[in-house]
Amino acid sequence: MTGTIINVVAVLIGSSLGMLFGARLPERLKNTVTAGLGLFTMSIGVSMFLETQNSLVVLGGLLIGALLGEWWQIEEGLANLGAWLEARFGGSKNAEESNRFVRGFLTASLLFCIGPMTILGSIQDGLTGNYELLAIKSVLDAFASLAFASTLGLGVMFSALTVLVFQGGISLLAAQFDSILTDPMLVEMVAAGGVILIGLAISSLLELKKIRVGSFLPALAVAPLIVYILSLF
Repeated sequence: MTGTIINVVAVLIGSSLGMLFGARLPERLKNTVTAGLGLFTMSIGVSMFLETQNSLVVLGGLLIGALLGEWWQIEEGLANLGAWLEARFGGSKNAEESNRFVRGFLTASLLFCIGPMTILGSIQDGLTGNYELLAIKSVLDAFASLAFASTLGLGVMFSALTVLVFQGGISLLAAQFDSILTDPMLVEMVAAGGVILIGLAISSLLELKKIRVGSFLPALAVAPLIVYILSLF
């Protein structure tokens, strides 16, 4: 789990610097930075989706995943977790600041935990102890958390908990994941993650339309499952 620890520290350092210097930035600049992050996140999502070998698998994964996500109320669970963390550690009495905390937590958590580097790096770290890929991701996440925290505040810092649990869990279960996930399954998982990132950019960063992005998270498991089922025929 060395790579995950490095990643967590990178997010904490980046977000701390962002909060330290973010207050000195004018609101207009913060809005522009957030829009830039949104456009960048959307472009990353598009590039991930374009790797798909079968777009219908991604569509099926998203639709079934959305049904499961709404059934399990994942969006509410994540929001409640963010609200609990804000109440426990944020100490804000202002509703707008509270919403900003939750938005920062959700946005950063999803961005830092979705993508090929997260899955592959965590498996590689768990199986062989080679954390090179996660170290590279850590540098990227440090800069991203700096930019996010300067506009979205303290909630971004607490996304380090999500990184610790998610990436650390994958590393601990690396042998099982490596034996189950084939290359075609991983490709469609990444493609589904790309669509989720596009939704994240549209909803939380560009604020074009409210999308319950968390409800689509089961698609990351459903898409590779569909690939597996199709491979049996």
